[in-house]
Amino acid sequence: MRNNFPTIIRDSTPTYQHNQSSNGCCILHNLLQNDKELLYSSQNQMLGGLTGLTDPKGTDWGERMLNTVASQTIRHMFTKSESVEVSVRCYPSSKLLQGSIDSFKMNGRGLVIRKDFAAEEISIETDAVAIDFSSVLSGKLRLKQPTQAIAQVTLTQAGINESFKAELVRKRLENLTIPALTALSGGHPVSFSEVQVQLLPQNRQRISAKADLNSGELVPINMILTVGIEKRRRISFKDPEIELDQVPEAQREISQNLSLALVEILNNMIDLDRFDLDGVKMRLNRLETEDQRLIFSGYAEIERIPKNP
Repeated sequence: MRNNFPTIIRDSTPTYQHNQSSNGCCILHNLLQNDKELLYSSQNQMLGGLTGLTDPKGTDWGERMLNTVASQTIRHMFTKSESVEVSVRCYPSSKLLQGSIDSFKMNGRGLVIRKDFAAEEISIETDAVAIDFSSVLSGKLRLKQPTQAIAQVTLTQAGINESFKAELVRKRLENLTIPALTALSGGHPVSFSEVQVQLLPQNRQRISAKADLNSGELVPINMILTVGIEKRRRISFKDPEIELDQVPEAQREISQNLSLALVEILNNMIDLDRFDLDGVKMRLNRLETEDQRLIFSGYAEIERIPKNP
């Protein structure tokens, strides 16, 4: 009898390889199909956020993307920030494709501007804003055109006193050679140091300082001033009430003259344009002292989103 066993082996081997290859192709096809469906689903979700659709949880992807990008951009405006909350409204989200936003709100706390100037709180709110949509896709926020926003800034007494240590402020108080001062110092430069502010009710504040006339003695200065606004951008100090009770009698006359000179220096120094963020100008309508806080209300002219200071 003829043995057919070797023939069976030869015939079955190609059949097995063919089935294995077919199974591999099916698996690869299924994987590619699943990837295609996953990619299509992700694209639909992203497109849905930009066309007013929501995901199954009811979240508007367009607004979520805007809020994320805006929060990151606003944080970079400040040297330091404890918290920055941003709310951008854009409904339907398809308007984002044209760069149109319904409203923008920002509230920041524990902020530091230009490394030395602290604000307890800053809030900004706008109506419709035109933005560059392509900048959002790249993770940034750029304006198509300037806009205005309602703004409120709250400074603390401690923060104000700390700002007098900033180099930008110190250089306007040290080694001064204006005639009103050199006439009192015999021609020597005059410096003011140890400036302290105490906020009082009814928009008043007490200012104390020491004046150095290069005579070997410091002259104490104490006075109460009324704080106001000039030209919507300058802080003014008016109606000085000079306090001489704590000043040695021999220094009272010169202390009074130095106090009046310091008032003029402060009036010419505190101009908001010198402290503004790049691309943002503050304009004031009102200020008030409340407890140990100085609160400014007004509006901001925003030409562009500032870069990281």
